[in-house]
Amino acid sequence: MLLPTVPRTRLRSADQPAIDTPFGPLTFTTTIGNTGLPLRPDELFQLPADHTLARWVTPAVRVELLLTPYDPELDPENWGPLTGCRAAVWRIDALAPLGRVQFSAGLPVRLPEGADRGYDGGQGLAAITVEDETTRLTVGGNDEEAICWAADAGSAPRRWAALIDEVHDHSFSTWGVDYGHYHGLSWTLAPAGGRRPL
Repeated sequence: MLLPTVPRTRLRSADQPAIDTPFGPLTFTTTIGNTGLPLRPDELFQLPADHTLARWVTPAVRVELLLTPYDPELDPENWGPLTGCRAAVWRIDALAPLGRVQFSAGLPVRLPEGADRGYDGGQGLAAITVEDETTRLTVGGNDEEAICWAADAGSAPRRWAALIDEVHDHSFSTWGVDYGHYHGLSWTLAPAGGRRPL
């Protein structure tokens, strides 16, 4: 359980977890097998220091999503000053064997007039950027290569480290990052053994 001992205030779970941005809300979805979890969680909590925790519970799985302020260490020569940065952290507890697991973060399909969007990833980074004349918003996370590195370092399931040869072979479609026509990002987790459910 994410942050099990932190004081919390229960919010109306009728609210969908989201991060407000100048280009509209950044919203989150989770798919387990072929079933998408409801947009509104079973429980939603406000935590100290502007953290929000959402929880979904099914007979097969418990999923938690933590939205939190984040202070990244960025190279000032390549990045302008940040006016705000947020992180989304998913946690999944499988109570039964699972099929495909996918997490997504997406912006509205329609952008304000004058805004443009496109790919903005790099080494180990899956990212899209939306910008207009005054604002630049980047949504990103680990790409397939970084996921394999994390597995090799022990911070993701170790079996994923063996998938490094699949990273640049686009004939594999069972796992990886989808850029969603630059409306958002979806991470589909690799199945166990390359072919079986998690």
